[in-house]
Amino acid sequence: MSADGPVGAPGAPPPDPFAQVRNRSYIRLLVMAAVLGVPISAGAYGFLALVDALQPWTYTDLPKALGFQGTPPWWPLPLLAVAGLLVGATIRCLPGIGGHKPAEGLSTAGAPKPRELPGILLAAVATLGLGAVLGPEAPLIMLGSGVALWLVRLLKPDMPEQAGAVVGATGSFAAVSTLLGSPITGAFLLMEASGLGGPMLGIVLVPGLLAAGIGTLVFIGLDNWTGLGTYSLAIAEVPHANSPTVAEFAWALAIGLAAAFAGTGIRRLSLWLQPRVERHLLPATALMGLVIGGLAIAYAQGTGKAATEVMYSGQAAMGPLLANSADYTVGTLTLLLACKGLAYCVSLSAFRGGPIFVAMFLGAAGGIALSHLPGLQLTPAFAMGVGAMSVAMLKLPLTSVLLATLLLGAQGLTVMPLVIVAVVVAYVVTLRLSPAPTGRSEAGAQKGSAPA
Repeated sequence: MSADGPVGAPGAPPPDPFAQVRNRSYIRLLVMAAVLGVPISAGAYGFLALVDALQPWTYTDLPKALGFQGTPPWWPLPLLAVAGLLVGATIRCLPGIGGHKPAEGLSTAGAPKPRELPGILLAAVATLGLGAVLGPEAPLIMLGSGVALWLVRLLKPDMPEQAGAVVGATGSFAAVSTLLGSPITGAFLLMEASGLGGPMLGIVLVPGLLAAGIGTLVFIGLDNWTGLGTYSLAIAEVPHANSPTVAEFAWALAIGLAAAFAGTGIRRLSLWLQPRVERHLLPATALMGLVIGGLAIAYAQGTGKAATEVMYSGQAAMGPLLANSADYTVGTLTLLLACKGLAYCVSLSAFRGGPIFVAMFLGAAGGIALSHLPGLQLTPAFAMGVGAMSVAMLKLPLTSVLLATLLLGAQGLTVMPLVIVAVVVAYVVTLRLSPAPTGRSEAGAQKGSAPA
């Protein structure tokens, strides 16, 4: 049989999995990725700068402008009620339901249509800027992929579907290039969440990494030019960690187990609330905002700490929490975990944003609380809590290990074995506690994965 016979026929040469990479069109795709990385990362920087400016303006500056002496204790209630009304109106009135539903996990499936982008942007700004307990990563992933595909199809409307998927992924890489502290962490997040494997992984990864590298340079340049900050996950001062002990490996098992049960409880409660919120969208989102505000007030009144520790994603609060851990009693940390955990459930069910940073903050607070017990150092406890809670909410074990260790710089290498144990335990137990996927959800989960 000739070599021109059908693929898989006896004597036929095996298909070349990297034929697309050797094609001249792939070089054009790499150039396109580099070009797209500039405007998309600049837009992501502007989005994060807007959210960062809205938070103090709405919580601190606005009450003063209205004549109050400082921020009144009850201020979170109207602020978050307005946030709920804005998000509910955006979901109801604009195309695209404001982006994906965070209670259902971190979505990387496909780029949104151009007409859906305004709704995603508005819902995210209202959620993040006015105090709901979610992070910016999920909206940035969707906005980055949607804008990238829209820009390219303006110039090339007949782009093939597979090339469009690569362009959309490239936009997501650029948008979250430095948000998680390193472009490598963002790359692993997107790869692991998408389920890509085999040769297709390399085809998507190379232009994505290129766009992420360009995006990182843009973020650094804009930081130097504006002085606003990098808006990257980082902790400046990390306490020293000694080599892991046998007792700490036992703590890794316990922390992984506790995180699995806590994460499963948060996810199930948010999924139980979600259809009830959607049934009466506008009043229910406003009510959920009031619940978050009430939890923030309860924490502030019960501990004397700031209500903002319960509000927002916790991205900027993790460093101060670790640095000032001596100022938090076990009781204060327990109340923080309860209030922010419940606010997280409510936010997942009604608002629009990402689940990563809040999960990390809850894990950090839980680890710091446990570090008061014998046999557990502060830094390993912090790292194990971050990793275990991240995997319990995301079900992405490699990304969760990276989030917990790269965040700590040189100390991350010391605590990495403990983090791996905690993450593995939390991951396995979380999967055992989760119902098996069936029907369409199972097919969706397997889509794009490498064959066994």
